[in-house]
Amino acid sequence: MEKKFNILTIDGGGIRGIFPAMFLALIEAQLKARGVEKYSIYDNFQLIGGTSTGGIIAIALALGIPAAEIVDLYFNNASKIFGRKRTLLGKIFYSAHEQDDLENLIRDKFKEAKGGEEPILKDCKTNVCIPIYDLMQGKPSVLKNDYHPRFIRDYHIPAYQAAMATSAAPTYFDPYSTKYVDLHGMEQSFSNKVDGGVVANNPTLLTIIEAQKAFKKDLSELQVLSLGTGNQHFVDARDRHNWGLKYWVGSNRKRLIELFMQGQSQLVQNLISLLQNGIDREEGHKPNFVYKRIETELDETCVIELDETNKQKLEKLKEKAHVAFQNKGNEIIKLFFE
Repeated sequence: MEKKFNILTIDGGGIRGIFPAMFLALIEAQLKARGVEKYSIYDNFQLIGGTSTGGIIAIALALGIPAAEIVDLYFNNASKIFGRKRTLLGKIFYSAHEQDDLENLIRDKFKEAKGGEEPILKDCKTNVCIPIYDLMQGKPSVLKNDYHPRFIRDYHIPAYQAAMATSAAPTYFDPYSTKYVDLHGMEQSFSNKVDGGVVANNPTLLTIIEAQKAFKKDLSELQVLSLGTGNQHFVDARDRHNWGLKYWVGSNRKRLIELFMQGQSQLVQNLISLLQNGIDREEGHKPNFVYKRIETELDETCVIELDETNKQKLEKLKEKAHVAFQNKGNEIIKLFFE
């Protein structure tokens, strides 16, 4: 049988990253229970792409951190990361949250994965591509390890800094700025990096192009597993007159961010369908590659914000992951892990 090139992608979505992390934890647990030697996610995917919270998860998985530990990191520290939200007056001038607690949590977890040493992107056990927006340059960028001879820029970057850069969501966190010393002993500036969700909240299309160009794979060789973080469908058909700043970014709901995240993800879904099945699904009888999307709906009875701290709501994300695994888990394991 022809060896397939497996790709895993994980959307952005703040604390809702609990959903994809839990789904992957259930897969690892099932494989381990079956006695599969290579049950870790990184053993079974040749490329992992992640944006924002998905970028944190992608790098963690690629460093060999079990998905169940990522779930615990999120669930047990939601209040620490998002609990000290600034007042409405404070948010006029500053982002809603400080980054220090999240940075320390991620840095410590990543160092633990390398026996106390600081891992860099080169230390990833499988390949990663992590979209960010470089506010310094005014253009999108993708952080990668050294999976192509020409990729010499990013693999020096400490893994936690890459994770912080892709998750610096506007209005939630400040743009991320820091420095690091590269493998040649030179100090490098790494400043004003913004959440990759502003350009690629669903990074699936990016990873497909990477597979084609960097790994020289045909579409027919690809198997893609795409994990969402909860589809909180944003619609508003009311006859409004108050479409100002208060509506889009006021109170506790950032509709503007919901809109661009949802719109970008939906466009990627449409383009993936076009690539896979052709115009009007005319090639649907024989899809051009394998593509599986795992998502869950978050309706008005289960509104979960990106910076949610309510433990009951976070438990619902875990439960929804269990339901998704019951419905799709065996199919996913058969396709990507056997």
